[in-house]
Amino acid sequence: MSVLLFRIAALLCFAAVALGAFGAHGFRSTLQARGMLDVWNKAVFYQFIHAIALLVLALYGTINRGACWLLLAGILLFSGSLYVLALTNLRWLGPVTPIGGLCFLAGWAWPVPTRPK
Repeated sequence: MSVLLFRIAALLCFAAVALGAFGAHGFRSTLQARGMLDVWNKAVFYQFIHAIALLVLALYGTINRGACWLLLAGILLFSGSLYVLALTNLRWLGPVTPIGGLCFLAGWAWPVPTRPK
């Protein structure tokens, strides 16, 4: 098991829960006024799903390191850009989000190495 990757994944899961709570309570009025509550919730959802995937990959050690880096980059680019977009309404961040989505896809498509017999 990769302890560092496990800790990063656990921290990302924690952050997803915290950001979801902030979106539902602390930032709700701001997000609703901007029409960005769904954007915020989408960012939380994708962060949570991919942080859990990282948690599972961490249990297998460093064998899927490429997939791990791609999923981490996807979380930072996809969810991160959506969080900032939802709070600041900076529209120039829009093109960053699909790059994070491509990182997610590449992480999921990363080939699983076979163990020698």
